[in-house]
Amino acid sequence: MTRQQILTLISMASVNFSSMICYSILGPFFPDEAVKKGASQTVIGLIFGCYAVCNLIGSLILGKYIVQIGAKFMLVTGLFVSSGCTILFGLLNRVPAGPAFISLCFVVRSVDAVGFAAAMTSSFAMTAKIFPNNVATVLGSLEIFTGLGLILGPPVGGWFYQSFGYEVPFMLLGCFLLIMVPFNIYVLPKIDADPSKDSFIRLLTKVKIVLICYVIFTLSAGLGFLDATLSLYAINTFGLSTGYVGLIMLGLSLPYCLASPLIGYFTDKYPATRSWFMVTGGAATALGFCLLGPVPFLHIPSQLWLLIIMLGVIGFSLGMTAIPTFPEIITCAYEQGYEEGLSTLGMVSGLFGAVWSLGMFYGPVVGGLITQHLSFEWAAAVQGGLAFFAVMYEKIVDQQMKQQVEGRHIEQNIFSMFQLL
Repeated sequence: MTRQQILTLISMASVNFSSMICYSILGPFFPDEAVKKGASQTVIGLIFGCYAVCNLIGSLILGKYIVQIGAKFMLVTGLFVSSGCTILFGLLNRVPAGPAFISLCFVVRSVDAVGFAAAMTSSFAMTAKIFPNNVATVLGSLEIFTGLGLILGPPVGGWFYQSFGYEVPFMLLGCFLLIMVPFNIYVLPKIDADPSKDSFIRLLTKVKIVLICYVIFTLSAGLGFLDATLSLYAINTFGLSTGYVGLIMLGLSLPYCLASPLIGYFTDKYPATRSWFMVTGGAATALGFCLLGPVPFLHIPSQLWLLIIMLGVIGFSLGMTAIPTFPEIITCAYEQGYEEGLSTLGMVSGLFGAVWSLGMFYGPVVGGLITQHLSFEWAAAVQGGLAFFAVMYEKIVDQQMKQQVEGRHIEQNIFSMFQLL
């Protein structure tokens, strides 16, 4: 590994960690502050939801024009915008309660989402460009820092909020993001590339890419569902405190962090195993969600130990399923005739981010509605059903592709026989 690659890896790790910790600090204390400012639970949900929607739109647009904008410029600008929005969000407690506060929450959160989309879209694309033969290995290693950011965000934000008030967590983390700007300007290489005439529409004409997008959607929807509902379920069912709920969430994050680099290394070394990992991981995810409650028709009583074990199963299986998806979409795009360059990687990265954001919007909204009108157990079972359908579709598509390959071989053999005659 060259010095430039090592510096780039450090840079990407810092981007993933800092972006995710800033993304995840709101959960412990912002809803309570928003209620004091006159926001209802529905409005608070929409403030969180608008982030996913703007991230989706931003990922698609920025992924399409990454070459024209410049990957390095996009990443650095995204970090700068996100850091500014994080600091501004910390000043919103000084805004008068009511419509002014709510409107500024939407504006700042939406702009922050676009900045986050710019940073992550360019990060994924540059990683795939700089490490073309080890995409899954590098992404799996970077997911350790993504997981650490998500793990540390809530407790760090909550501790700073309790100790120093509302503004301090946002100020510190915003300034930390701001420090990343000059660091990345110095470290990251400038990547020159020619714009491509290809589009997202053509990318989605391949059935396997659509299927992988559905797999990505089910993964992010499951995580979004757990973010929105698991804490209340654990508190109401088992009488746990918020501190113990945070420890339970480690059961989901730690297995994912540990599994990601291992799965990435293995799927880079043996690319043919990617489909197997996605199918097996999807089946394990479906089983984990069905037993998380567990689903009512199994008539198994809710147990804390079972909940923790199933969270571990879901966390590990998410790593098995998620890590192979990005390099597999890249492979499918090249098979479609896309040029091997930054433009294609940008579109793949933008598509990945957009589908992930769609799931992060769907999971909390639909999962929350099902939980409210039925129960957490049924809502978890629905998430398991989504993962199960992904497994079934993956098996069907793989079978059809094998039949097509066998058909081509037969046609080639017949053609060869006629040539000999």
